[in-house]
Amino acid sequence: MLVLAGDIGGTSTRLAYFDSERGMGTPLAEERFPSREAGSLEEIVLRFSGEHGLAAEQVCFGIAGPVRHGRVRTPNLPWSVDAAVLARTLGIGEVLLINDLEANAYGIDLLGPADLAVLNKGIAEPAGTIAVVSAGTGLGEVVAYWDGTAHRPLPSEGGHADFAPRTELEAELLFYLRAVHGRVSTERVVSGPGLRNIYQFLRDARHQPEIPAVAEEMRRRDPSAVITGAALAGECPLCMQVLDLFISLYGAEAGNVALRSLTTGGIYLGGGIAPKIIERLKGPGFMLAFAAKGRLSPLLETIPVRIILNDRAALLGAGQCALLREGQYRGQ
Repeated sequence: MLVLAGDIGGTSTRLAYFDSERGMGTPLAEERFPSREAGSLEEIVLRFSGEHGLAAEQVCFGIAGPVRHGRVRTPNLPWSVDAAVLARTLGIGEVLLINDLEANAYGIDLLGPADLAVLNKGIAEPAGTIAVVSAGTGLGEVVAYWDGTAHRPLPSEGGHADFAPRTELEAELLFYLRAVHGRVSTERVVSGPGLRNIYQFLRDARHQPEIPAVAEEMRRRDPSAVITGAALAGECPLCMQVLDLFISLYGAEAGNVALRSLTTGGIYLGGGIAPKIIERLKGPGFMLAFAAKGRLSPLLETIPVRIILNDRAALLGAGQCALLREGQYRGQ
């Protein structure tokens, strides 16, 4: 069976054709497109399918945003995506639209040891619930339960839940951002834009001096990339403070997800940021914040925590979702 899978993000859109008989590891064709250069997802899909001339039997796209009744208004792109419109565009009976973090969760079971970096070995329960917490353009979260055959994700927009400060510094950060945004979600601090928000807070409210060369570079390039690069290089004390606070906030939120869903199968960090700062995540800050849950700290210390290194996990997961859905239709 020929499957068309997609990982649709605020920064890039990755599409691939897979032959189920050859397995998900070797695509027949695969391309990445800058999302913001296209006016719609249909435009990208038409271009990709036209270039390769393949007719998929099953189609599944993982997309950043809440999917309801086959439709999604992407929060980080000016797109309205409709599964029925995509199906007509491709000349196929149905297109599956799932949240991009659902796609990530479907992909977890396809990953091997080389695709993961361990932050906390823990004691994994193979049939336990797992969760993916992904900081990138936004903050995505998803929980997946074991159904006896595979991990089945439950849709979530947990990254948009309220930001809960733990310290006086974080309370100041909340008040600072509330003056700008009104309501403050966790995504406002644990994401690429969150790095910029923390930088501005420490600069403006805490009066931490910025380095002019770094400030100029932030005006010319992606601020989050500049901040992390300067922090990792030790070139900017302010950026180093930003990254330390970001890592602590990330760890605390991952621990909250682990508590809410009792993820004894493990927590997986997805998104584009974690692999770039992996050595800093391996330091004490992340796991200290992750496990600092009072009376339940001993439980959190047993939960495995891993970083997803394979940036194709969501793409593979979208294809896996299509295959699992096909199996359901056929009563397998």
